[in-house]
Amino acid sequence: MQSQKKHPQLFSFEFYPPKTDEGASNLQLVQEKLAKTNPEFFSVTFGAGGSTRDKTFTTVIDIQSKGIPAAPHLSCVASTKENIRAILNSYQENGIGRIVALRGDLPSGMMSAGEFRYANELVEFIRQETGDDFKIHVAAYPEVHPQAPSAAVDFKNFKRKVDAGANAAITQYFYNAEAYFYFVDNCEKHGITIPIVPGIMPITQYSQLFRFSEMCGADIPRWMRKRLEDFGDDRESIQAFGLDLVTSLCQRLLDAGAPGLHFYTMNQAAPSLAILENLKR
Repeated sequence: MQSQKKHPQLFSFEFYPPKTDEGASNLQLVQEKLAKTNPEFFSVTFGAGGSTRDKTFTTVIDIQSKGIPAAPHLSCVASTKENIRAILNSYQENGIGRIVALRGDLPSGMMSAGEFRYANELVEFIRQETGDDFKIHVAAYPEVHPQAPSAAVDFKNFKRKVDAGANAAITQYFYNAEAYFYFVDNCEKHGITIPIVPGIMPITQYSQLFRFSEMCGADIPRWMRKRLEDFGDDRESIQAFGLDLVTSLCQRLLDAGAPGLHFYTMNQAAPSLAILENLKR
């Protein structure tokens, strides 16, 4: 992981746009707590086919107004060049300097991907339209994208995003550090030197984690799954076990030279803060 060791170790946090006034109030409190960690940025997700476009924009502008760099997700599936151009223009006008560029998921019932098929096409379009105005983050899959026909094809797709102009990558969450190390080593062999930041999912409840992992292809190692199943509905034990496990994973990643950590917060502050406190960060 030689290429990663030269990058400063920074932390970032991901939110989803709140759906209710209560959710918005809660997110404000979460952001205030996490802002005290001096994050590199807060990112905000973008629903399938742009289904949360307006709420994503509102959340991003609110974050930016408080002096914290915001990084909106931008998915291109079911989008047109015209509406992506309009979104980029709006972000430029509001001083947004980062974009998390993703392919995204097709909304239920929609058959066509639209004018963009893959994330590398979106990255290329952003560069054509805006030059170097945005720092572009893309997704990486150390355990292979669940829809990829093979690991080799998945890696080629990742390299296309880098070659198109990506500045950094954020991985899907994982609990097997070797998958990340192997992925980074493979990047180095192919001349990819951008920061590849591990995505971190704190463990707060097993049923939710299992559901998410099934959808995104993240592996829950058998020994870990069995331990979590043994806890049943004992959330306190699940959270204590998860805190120890994820803290150890993060420490190992940072000790090996990972360029930081990106926390999937699920709009909660406490799980991420507990990990950072254990890491003494």
